[in-house]
Amino acid sequence: MMASLFDDPPQPVERIAIDDGAWLLRGWAQATQAQWLAAVQQVLAAQPFRSSLTPGGRPLSVRMSNCGDWGWVTDRAGYRYSATNPDTGLPWPAMPAFLRQQAVDAALAAGYPAYAPDACLVNQYLPGARMGLHRDEDEEDWQAPIVSVSLGLPCTFLWGGLERSQPVRRLTLLHGDVLVWGGATRMAYHGVQPLQAGQHALLGAQRWNLTFRMARSTWASPGAVALTPP
Repeated sequence: MMASLFDDPPQPVERIAIDDGAWLLRGWAQATQAQWLAAVQQVLAAQPFRSSLTPGGRPLSVRMSNCGDWGWVTDRAGYRYSATNPDTGLPWPAMPAFLRQQAVDAALAAGYPAYAPDACLVNQYLPGARMGLHRDEDEEDWQAPIVSVSLGLPCTFLWGGLERSQPVRRLTLLHGDVLVWGGATRMAYHGVQPLQAGQHALLGAQRWNLTFRMARSTWASPGAVALTPP
């Protein structure tokens, strides 16, 4: 799969209902892709991608970085949020204001006002990298939504139910897409199939996924906004 500079032209954002409380904002980040890339590169200059192990000692196929007050980490000590990089003992780099505001705006567009992310996990997928079915459950407030941004190569995203055994749907996520989920499906299982080889005009042979969370803060929302498909 080859991508050219004309494969990802800015398009009007399409809001697609995925599930109860889950929305795909198709092309949300395309119009500001240069700012997205610059902000992520700022984070990576301070905290490069690092390899991690599961608590069972297996290496993850994705490499990770973090920014914000908290970073999500995994090693033999378990899955958790930490205020510092366990490799260095240093705090994670601050979340760039642009990234935080974009996450707030995307959450609002999906019907979740007053979103205040304090953590952003940045995953790097190279060809073959994958993410097994899981749910985001290390946050203190499960009412706060998740905002997930895709940059670079397309991927096949797996969207399941509230039980691991429930059927899984496959969604194609493209460069600039943002998926937001909360409410009734906040604890839905999800994952990513192995990334297919390719070449993206801006990021080359990789995909970046930014996942914004409220790790250790409480969502003081006035209530989700009821949305209907446009």
